[in-house]
Amino acid sequence: MNSEDCIFCKIVAGTIPSSKVYEDDVCLAFNDLNPQAPTHVLVVPKEHFDSLDTAVGEQKQTLGHLMLTAAEIARQEGFAEAGYRVVINTNADGGQTVFHLHVHLLGGRPFVFPPG
Repeated sequence: MNSEDCIFCKIVAGTIPSSKVYEDDVCLAFNDLNPQAPTHVLVVPKEHFDSLDTAVGEQKQTLGHLMLTAAEIARQEGFAEAGYRVVINTNADGGQTVFHLHVHLLGGRPFVFPPG
């Protein structure tokens, strides 16, 4: 997908509003419009890359940053100690619907495994 057509790139650019939870030079985190848990935050890199499958070595630092940011948000929101789930859906069979890599941070309720 071209980053000009990407909804998450438009959210990062500020042309589409979001309910921002966190922002730094590398990523933006905002509440999911279709939450699957009491807290459902999307952590999106500002750099566009389609999926985990297409990520390359130069994006290693960004990927690590997304994980650590999700953990920081869980602590700030107060559910880290109780537990939370971090998910990256990859490609169609993995459930990815927006092709701009993003991390789902879900918390505020118990989760089961396998997820489904």
